[in-house]
Amino acid sequence: MKTNTVEEGLQALVEDYLTGKQASLLQMKKGILSKEEFLKGAGQHLETVYGMCRERKEEVLRSFEQYIFGYSRLSPLIDDPDISDIRVIRFDCIRIKKNGRRMDAGTSFLSEKEYRQFIDYVATRNQVNISNLNAIQRFTDTESHPDFILRFTLSMPLVNTYKEPYLCIRKVPRNFPQMGQLIERGMMDRETAELLIQRFRRGSTLICGGNSSGKTTLLNALKETLPDDMAVLVSQQADELTTRSHPDMMFLHSLPGTGESRVNYDLKQISIAGLTMDVDFFIIGEVKGGEALYLLNAAYTGQLCAATIHAPSADRAPDKLVDYAMYESRYSRDQLMQMMDCFQTLVFMEHYTVKEIFACKGFSRERRELIYERIL
Repeated sequence: MKTNTVEEGLQALVEDYLTGKQASLLQMKKGILSKEEFLKGAGQHLETVYGMCRERKEEVLRSFEQYIFGYSRLSPLIDDPDISDIRVIRFDCIRIKKNGRRMDAGTSFLSEKEYRQFIDYVATRNQVNISNLNAIQRFTDTESHPDFILRFTLSMPLVNTYKEPYLCIRKVPRNFPQMGQLIERGMMDRETAELLIQRFRRGSTLICGGNSSGKTTLLNALKETLPDDMAVLVSQQADELTTRSHPDMMFLHSLPGTGESRVNYDLKQISIAGLTMDVDFFIIGEVKGGEALYLLNAAYTGQLCAATIHAPSADRAPDKLVDYAMYESRYSRDQLMQMMDCFQTLVFMEHYTVKEIFACKGFSRERRELIYERIL
C-alpha cells in the first residue's frame, strides 16, 4: 500500500493505531512502553505495511510524534499561555479565548475525516469511551502538558444538532497565580487581599460569579494562604484545584459512571467520605448538586468550609446553594436559609475582578432572609 504525501502517511498511521494497534497506545499511556520503543514500533510498521523509504518514514514519524505526544493541530494553541479556552465547532472552525477575548484560532483540520480521527485519538489517549451510550463525556488530562491541566468536554453527533463532534478544552495553569500575583494583575488591591485572607481563615467562604469570572483562580490562591498545620481536603469534579506548596492538603475528584460501567463516584459521595476524615478545612471546587447539603451541614457544625458556585449576582448565591441542598434534604427552605448564616463571607467575582465582598450578620426571622453587610 502506497501513501503519496506525509499527510496521507500520517492519517494512515494514526488510523492503524486507533484500530488494530490500540494496545500499543494504551501500553505507552500506562508507561509499559517507553516513548522510544513506541516510535520504533511505529517506524517498523511504516516499513512493513507501507514500504516507506527511510526519508519519508522519518518525516511521517516526526508528524506522528507531535500528534501522539501533543494534540495535533491544537498543540500550538495549548502551548500558548495567553489562550485559556479552545472550542472546536467543526473541522474548519476552531475558536479560542485569548486574554479574555473570543476569536478565530487561525488554524483548522483539513477535513471532517481528519477531525473525527483526531476525536477518536483523544478518546483513546484518555481512555474514554465515546459509544452511543457515552455521547457526552467530561474528562481531564493531568499528564501530557508541563504547564497546564487540560479539562475536556466532548459531545458526539448523536446528541448534536449538526453531524460533527464538539470539543471544548479548558486550560488550567499548573503554576496558578498566588495572591501577590493576583494583586499585580488587578484582581484586587492589597488591602482587599489581606481582608480576604483574614476572613478565609476565620469563617466559611462562598465565592460566586459567572463563567470565567475568576472564582476558581481566587479560591486556588486563597487556600495556599492557609497555615501548614491545618489539614485541608478538596473535593472537586475536575482537577482544577491543586497545591503548589501546602504539605497537608488532600484532593478527591468525582468519577462519572458510563453506560458500560456501574462505577460512579459523584461529588455528593466523595464529600460524604471526605467529611469522615480528620480535616480542619473542607473545600468543594464547585457546587452543582446534592453535595451542597453536606457542605452546608459541615459549615453549620463549625467546620471551616469554602466553595465556588455559579450565580449572576451576590444576592442570588445563597439561594442557589440552598436550591442545590434541597435536592437531598428534608429541611424546609427557611431552615436551610437559616443555616446559610454560617457562611460568614460572600465574594462576588466579575471579569476576573473581586467586585463585592459581603459579611453575613445573621438571619432575620421577621423578614425570613439573610442579613448581609457590604464590606467592599
